[in-house]
Amino acid sequence: MKNIIIASTSTVFGGKPLDYLLTELEELFKDTSEILFIPYARPSGISHDEYTNKIANVFSAINKTVVGIHKFDTASEAIKQAKGIYVGGGNTFVLVSQLYKNDCLNSLKDSINKGIPYLGTSAGSNICGLTMSTTNDMPVVYPPSFKTLGFVPFNINPHYLDPIPGNKHMGETRETRIKEFHQYNTQPVIGLREGSWLRVKGTDIQLKGQLQARIFEYKTQPYEIETNTSLNDLK
Repeated sequence: MKNIIIASTSTVFGGKPLDYLLTELEELFKDTSEILFIPYARPSGISHDEYTNKIANVFSAINKTVVGIHKFDTASEAIKQAKGIYVGGGNTFVLVSQLYKNDCLNSLKDSINKGIPYLGTSAGSNICGLTMSTTNDMPVVYPPSFKTLGFVPFNINPHYLDPIPGNKHMGETRETRIKEFHQYNTQPVIGLREGSWLRVKGTDIQLKGQLQARIFEYKTQPYEIETNTSLNDLK
């Protein structure tokens, strides 16, 4: 049975990394003292070691040890042996490229579908959808495919931002970009605002956090859903 938290962000504005989720993470990872961290997305291009050390400091607050996947000889074997997995944020193109390069995608799917607890934030949440095509990131590398883990039957747009009334920015809004996506794709997209997450238990998917989420469906006007809403019928 899948046991997943798909969070828009690791850090809510003004807070510390994962502090708004620590209670949830204690429950998610209650049956393991060690978490396998996948630092491939490398925010701002930091090293795998630096990123892993930052995450280890965070998880020490709930008495969990963090081990970086890059420390193992074989990434796919590390995933198969893991009792808990966290995929952090950064650049989704870099993350997906490395997951394919290290032959990790199928191992991740198998482990998570068997019930190994999984936390994804930002890029690590984007890959939980059907494809990574609704990421906000620059395509700095070219992965073999945009197809990702498919833990939920829709796409995810982390860090979803609403238009700001009176803003003179002349570029496209997030909503515009997602509408462009729907010119070529039919799967729904959920816009996850900062501090919101999806809680997946088996086949049950619920929106959590204090904010609404915005739902985009093919050839349908976008609409808002409240926290604690089930997304089981979104497909």
